[in-house]
Amino acid sequence: MRAELYQVDAFTNQLFRGNYAAVVPTAEPLATALMQQIASENNLSETAFVWPLAQDHYHIRWFSPLTEIDFCGHATLAAAYVLFSKGAGPIVRFSTQAVGDLSVRQHETGRIEMDFPQRPAKFATAPAPLLAGVSLAPLEVLQSPQAWMLVYTNEQQVRQLTADSSLLKQLAPYDVVVTAPGEQHDFVSRYFWPANGGDEDPVTGSIHAALAPYWAERLGKTELTAFQASTRGGQLWCRLQGDRVLVSGEAVLYLKGEIQLPV
Repeated sequence: MRAELYQVDAFTNQLFRGNYAAVVPTAEPLATALMQQIASENNLSETAFVWPLAQDHYHIRWFSPLTEIDFCGHATLAAAYVLFSKGAGPIVRFSTQAVGDLSVRQHETGRIEMDFPQRPAKFATAPAPLLAGVSLAPLEVLQSPQAWMLVYTNEQQVRQLTADSSLLKQLAPYDVVVTAPGEQHDFVSRYFWPANGGDEDPVTGSIHAALAPYWAERLGKTELTAFQASTRGGQLWCRLQGDRVLVSGEAVLYLKGEIQLPV
């Protein structure tokens, strides 16, 4: 059995920037164990598996090399990019197991806009491994359905911060995002997920469903620019609309190939 495989750099318009994702479009779902094996073999931040349900309507599941992920933004962007390049759209709908249906629109600007539910973070008391696991004490601590959120005073603190993965791994199933006002963007962030994927994720679209509402309230605006300040870096545009967050980005194709699967 053979299947197509695409590798896409998401939240960037340059190769070798943004976050890498594999996309495996199939005619019907694969077994969960096989999807995990493929994702582990790919060894990328995420592998998205998509199969059709109806015209321009697909089911999507996301896997890191370690586990299935409830919600992934950059691999959703990558999957939509692949489907648009194959003639779908200009709007596709993804059905998910954890966050409902997500609609994704292709714009003439080249950006791809994803419609996410807001997943706001609430102020919380930090557990000991969280505070011990970062090199700088935060100004504020919040928790979203996905991750602990640590807020800092400025961008340089976020960029210079170091993390101890062995300690942050104890926070499973939660990941950790650090964020601050940006110098050239409304806000910046970095994302650590040793329990679910790796030490640091290059660009994490899903966490902006929590970051954008927080910074919208802090900055008094509903349209924001964001930058994830990892080594690869990634640009995002966020817009609040009711109880939704519209997260946009660009994408670049790195490779198209074919994988051999057991019959």
